[in-house]
Amino acid sequence: MNRKLGLFFVSMLWMAQAQAAAPLFEVSDIKLEGLQRVEPGIVFRNFPVSAGDQLQREQLSDALRQLFKSGYFADIQAEREGDVLLLKLKERPSVALINLEGNDVIKEEDLMRGLEQSGLQEGDVFRRAALDQIRLDLLRVYTSQGRYGADISTEVEPLSGNRVQLNININEGEESSIQHINIVGNTVFSDEELKELFTLDLPDFWSFYTQDGRYAREKMTGDLERLRSWYFDHGYANFSIDSAQVSITPDKKHIYISIAVSEGEQYRVRDVAVAGEMVVPQDVLDGAVTLAEGEVFSREKMTRSQEKLVRLLGDEGYMFANVSPVPELQDDNTVSVRFFIEPGKRTYVRRIAIKGNTRTADHVIRRELEQMEASVASTKDIERSKSRLDKTGYFRSVNVETRPVPGTDDQVDLEYAVEEQQSGQFTASVGFSQNDGLILDLGVQQDNFLGSGNKVGFNITNSSTTTEYSFNYLDPYHTVDGVSRGFNAFYREKDYEEDDISSYTADEAGVGLTFGYPIDDYQRLSFSGDFEFIRLNTYDETADEVFEFIEDEGEEFMNWKLTAGWSDNRLNKGLFPTRGYMQSASMEVAVPGSDLAYMRANYRNKWYRPLNDDETWVLSLRGRLGYGDSFGDNAYPFFKNFYAGGLKTVRGFSNNSLGPQDSNSDPFGGNVMVTGAAELIFPMPFMGDKSAWRSLIFLDAGNVYTTNCYSSQTNCSEDIDLSELRYSAGLGVSWLTPIGPLSMSLGMPLNDKDGDDTEVFQFALGQTF
Repeated sequence: MNRKLGLFFVSMLWMAQAQAAAPLFEVSDIKLEGLQRVEPGIVFRNFPVSAGDQLQREQLSDALRQLFKSGYFADIQAEREGDVLLLKLKERPSVALINLEGNDVIKEEDLMRGLEQSGLQEGDVFRRAALDQIRLDLLRVYTSQGRYGADISTEVEPLSGNRVQLNININEGEESSIQHINIVGNTVFSDEELKELFTLDLPDFWSFYTQDGRYAREKMTGDLERLRSWYFDHGYANFSIDSAQVSITPDKKHIYISIAVSEGEQYRVRDVAVAGEMVVPQDVLDGAVTLAEGEVFSREKMTRSQEKLVRLLGDEGYMFANVSPVPELQDDNTVSVRFFIEPGKRTYVRRIAIKGNTRTADHVIRRELEQMEASVASTKDIERSKSRLDKTGYFRSVNVETRPVPGTDDQVDLEYAVEEQQSGQFTASVGFSQNDGLILDLGVQQDNFLGSGNKVGFNITNSSTTTEYSFNYLDPYHTVDGVSRGFNAFYREKDYEEDDISSYTADEAGVGLTFGYPIDDYQRLSFSGDFEFIRLNTYDETADEVFEFIEDEGEEFMNWKLTAGWSDNRLNKGLFPTRGYMQSASMEVAVPGSDLAYMRANYRNKWYRPLNDDETWVLSLRGRLGYGDSFGDNAYPFFKNFYAGGLKTVRGFSNNSLGPQDSNSDPFGGNVMVTGAAELIFPMPFMGDKSAWRSLIFLDAGNVYTTNCYSSQTNCSEDIDLSELRYSAGLGVSWLTPIGPLSMSLGMPLNDKDGDDTEVFQFALGQTF
């Protein structure tokens, strides 16, 4: 009996399997019912059954599950009408409107953008899971900003036409403030010293701007790493953070932080050695190591030594070199440090690509590159090439990326990505200067003319002080070695009375030829020869000093000038530099045969040093010295005088107002000039794109002197008395507008005297700080 029952169940199972394996029917067509917004193509792409298929039960089940997973449908039913497969579909509702309420800290457009990236936007199919996930994501965002009391509720409001409105109600809550930071276990360093390392801080009067007092998990992680680095850099190689506890009060308004540490013993360096394959001379590698025997062990110095070794190897072409520092702790609280070098193969540059240059020609960029294709790859040459591109002033940013060539271990490709400056218009321009008034400038002035890298200027300028017609041209690469050649020609009518200077006008015309010669990557020599014609025009109210000069020297002059110059530019950028220095010196001499006999010398310098890693806080110093004198019995031409005061020299004092005055008490300038400035550059507050802005506080000093007083000048001293330097302090801002840089300053004179002409607010278009 049991045997018969067993045979019965086996036969039934076999029949069930046979039935399951047998096709339901051959599908002659597929019909869809219930579609409103979803395209039929979407259904067929997600339903892997086609007309002509022998449809099986398991195949149908799998196909229905796959169609349901597409997320477009709330319900799917399959029916058979003869040989036709009918799919009855019920679409999920669509999102007709997303309504946000209560958000203030995060802008609505930012929230909408985040919702869209998470798969929820108006017009899409509504998915409850997506809405729930977005709620959790928003809570995490507010929590990361220290708003632990934030609460988000969601509501799905049905609308006609199988649509829904999503209401997202946000209660942002208040920012939780740090009330106490406690460090336990430290004996070597005080709490105050260690807390100075933290970006997390207790709230104070300026917290509304600095955002101090807020807790953020990312800040906490960074602060703990800074704490570890501080101890490791001071020799405590066994330092550890035992715990870091963050507690919040029940009302979620206050946060308490407690950090427990174990300092351990201080270690000193026993010995240092460089080992491995020496592809660079041993003494060169040893010289890159900054750790010294007997000093306190510092992980920072060890890491810096590692970076220097990697760079040295990279400079020699070993781009994939590996330098591994291994500190070995000894029982006598000393450390033996070994740097193991694996240089790998010497690397070559296969190809250099230029990206982002829409105006500048490729060859203009490539001629600045010191790294060549098909040559040994050098870290030094790659970075110096980037620096040279930065200093051209053609580009707002320059980035270089090194990519290994697939399938090789000794080749790389380089890509220099540039973002060109928004400057240069082949149109008429209208400007305004506080000193020159309305300026009409017709023509073109381009430092990168048509992307050629050549400097071309053709201008017809008209303002209250100057009427000028000029043309200048400079080819910085007249030869492939970087020898430059330029020409210039000009005609100028200058009204000095309108420029806050002594009452006279001068008509000038001239032509010149200039050559420049590179000394190295940073230094250049320049030589120019110029011919100029000058005519002085006077009025009844012209100062006696001008008449005295004309009586002795005449009113028309034809001069041949030779000018020699030297420049050393090691700034990292052409505009808004943040590190490096630049200095230049020039000497202008009227050669024999000229109507005037004089010399005029200039020296300028600028120096920048970043105060933080991202170079947003920068200290800047700059200065200028000028000296002029005549030869023989000739008088030094007063129209070659130096002037100080104004936005370019000593802010807070009116333009050209400092120094000796003429008999009409107007500025007359002098043949000696001394000016300088110290500036603290800081990030422009409340600006999203800070790269187009520069803000700073400044301290200016300067004056002009004369060593040749005219007989008609009263109160004129021929001494250079540095106690007569004028000082000012204030705030300055530069902005790179689409039509050129705009600079403004608020300057307060610190030691102005009777007769000084002061001016608190000053501005100019076309100049940067």
